[in-house]
Amino acid sequence: MSELLMAGKKVLVVGIANDKSIAYGVAKKLQEQGAELAITYLNDKAERFVRPLAEELGASIIMPLDVTQEDQMRHLFKAIEEAWGTLDGVVHSLAFCPLEDLHAPISECSREGFIQAMDVSCFSFIHMASYAKELMKDGGSMINFSYLGSALATGDYNVMGCAKAALEAATRYLARDLGPKRIRVNSISPGTIATRAAGGIKDFDAMLAYNEKKAVDHQLPTIEEVGGAALYFLSDLSTGTSGSIHYVDHGVCIVG
Repeated sequence: MSELLMAGKKVLVVGIANDKSIAYGVAKKLQEQGAELAITYLNDKAERFVRPLAEELGASIIMPLDVTQEDQMRHLFKAIEEAWGTLDGVVHSLAFCPLEDLHAPISECSREGFIQAMDVSCFSFIHMASYAKELMKDGGSMINFSYLGSALATGDYNVMGCAKAALEAATRYLARDLGPKRIRVNSISPGTIATRAAGGIKDFDAMLAYNEKKAVDHQLPTIEEVGGAALYFLSDLSTGTSGSIHYVDHGVCIVG
């Protein structure tokens, strides 16, 4: 390949927790293909894990972002505008639900837990898009991450299945609304991967074993494979694709 796929492109990556994170796998793939990165961390505690990775990836912007704090969201996009002027891509890799609500049957989920799950896991992507679209003056691409539990009542995914279903719907509506600006919006749905966030799911080891058995090649996906899919959606290879839900799960989604 004579030219790097992301040469000259500027991408915001939100959701790196450590080097096992899906967002890290994506950021690494983008950096390898020439992207300039802005990387966020949740808080002071998270910064000591994320900043060394961001520096390793040569990120030119490293800032805190708690998506429930409007001031931090505004300051982040102001900093991106001042440093870059434009933005080509957004990677949203965030989800949250209080453990007591995540582990509870959906009929016992609290109102507060449901609202928190929807706020962080879905609305934050919509809100981020409202800022990002103003900087995507020549078009761009936004991606998020879902899971098969959005479409099937699988494992102990419970209220997070509702949040991911809402995120997929938001992806379609944003794709329609932002299409005239030549902004693409897509969702990647990885299979089970042993990330820190996934570790909060009840009986997650059993989910890993079940999905490995169910996969058509009996393999689990890797963050590198998800990064490859993200590279497609964030590069010009995908200019004709928007509003899609793309599975990276070694065929688990097609097997009954």
